[in-house]
Amino acid sequence: MRKNKIFMILLAVIVIVLLAVWGASKSKISSSEKYKVVTTTTMLTDLTSVIAGDLIEVKGLMGPGIDPHLYKASAGDVVKMRDASMVIFNGLHLEGKMGEIFENLREKNKFVIEIAENIDEKELICLGEELYDPHIWFNVLLWKDAAVAVCNGLVELDAQNKEFYTENLEKYLKELDTLHKYVLERIKEIPKESRILITAHDAFAYFGNTYGFEVKGLQGISTASEAGTRDVRQLAEYIVEKQIKAIFVESSVPKKNIEALQEAVAARGFKVEIGGELYSDSLGSPGTEAETYIGTVKSNVDTIIDALK
Repeated sequence: MRKNKIFMILLAVIVIVLLAVWGASKSKISSSEKYKVVTTTTMLTDLTSVIAGDLIEVKGLMGPGIDPHLYKASAGDVVKMRDASMVIFNGLHLEGKMGEIFENLREKNKFVIEIAENIDEKELICLGEELYDPHIWFNVLLWKDAAVAVCNGLVELDAQNKEFYTENLEKYLKELDTLHKYVLERIKEIPKESRILITAHDAFAYFGNTYGFEVKGLQGISTASEAGTRDVRQLAEYIVEKQIKAIFVESSVPKKNIEALQEAVAARGFKVEIGGELYSDSLGSPGTEAETYIGTVKSNVDTIIDALK
């Protein structure tokens, strides 16, 4: 009897160990079979990760501080997109040097989502004939449309987990509504005549239109264009005329142009402060408040309001 009891205990232990090994093996297989989604910008990587949760392997091509206007895809990037289950990019020429790659992917029937195609054209800022401002994420309400587009793509890719993605979307949309209200409340802290935002390049027009700021960038919509002496002079004169308290550098744009603008203002007998660093075409580094889209918007708004009020 004692031997039988010992045998049964040993047998139970063996079964438990085998089940544990089998479970671990199954987990590894499951992980390796995850759908792979490649995103371009840090904003889209964060958004997709929020909706996808741990069911999808999300890989972003661009890291914090990377300028998407100037980004050139490496051979490795092309391989990642080619091997991905789905590719998500902003569009409207934000990823200006990657347009041909996206066209080739579509020609090969790769599942590609261009976020801008899911935004009502009436909500876009038109810059000229068939040319639009690509910085749509600075309108939190438009970013809700982007979230819906990502969710729809994930559902189409992985229909069996539709409920999971939809629940994540609904939760995130509520968080974006809260963020929108936060921005509106903070803006009330400064008078309307002080709501003038001077930045390194013209990335904040959607922010200005949505939240009542006059926005001027030293460079144009794309950082590929250089700011000339005339641009610096004209903007310096405007700052002096309006007695603007602060101007802002951007995390993904060299500071030298804004510093030159500050010097030009000083040469006219007026002192303007550099009010801080804004996140324009990229989120912040991991471990900072700005590592997420929501954190980035809050950080930007807090920096702007605290410097101008």
